[in-house]
Amino acid sequence: MLKVWGRNTSSNVQKTIWALAEMKVPFDRIDVGGAFGKTKDPFYLAMNPNSLIPTIEEEDGFTLWESNSIIRYLAAKHNNRTLEPADLKTRALAHKWMDWQLSVLGPAITPVFWGLIRTPPEKRDANAIAAAKEKTVTAAKMMDAQLGKTQFMAGNDFSYGDIPVGIMIYRYNQLIPERPATPNLDRWYGAISSRPAFKEQIAVVPLT
Repeated sequence: MLKVWGRNTSSNVQKTIWALAEMKVPFDRIDVGGAFGKTKDPFYLAMNPNSLIPTIEEEDGFTLWESNSIIRYLAAKHNNRTLEPADLKTRALAHKWMDWQLSVLGPAITPVFWGLIRTPPEKRDANAIAAAKEKTVTAAKMMDAQLGKTQFMAGNDFSYGDIPVGIMIYRYNQLIPERPATPNLDRWYGAISSRPAFKEQIAVVPLT
């Protein structure tokens, strides 16, 4: 059976297990990272020299790290059209939003998450958190504008382009309650958060 190495509170692990649940691919998730440690152990570094999570390990010994690459690989391997668009241009748009999550949305919201969830109140940098919130809101508005044109990020069907940004917006909704109105984003989030795979793998996991 496919192994997913990584704790389920990690946003990057959540991308992977959400995608697997969408495809109904069975997997065995193994807790590593954070309080569980082990990512610096020799056996893990042999699979992932970055010492980060997640890493997937297939039955034949093939391993892969980098969450968005994992999702694309698994969707292609299983020829899953729920996640990987058949149309090349639509697929490219999905890749664009996946990469944008890594370059823009993720870096914007991460200081908010660390500041409010992982940092004791007396040690928080209020200015840094406020600046990160502003960047995150700007990114959310970009998504709202796109979702005023299409039902989902890459087009009118759900795809893997919705998963990485969906994980970030799950955090955004909880961490920035004072956010401006984004009706298109809210409509989209309602759609993705009602999916059984999201409910099973993401909604049940608190931010820690």
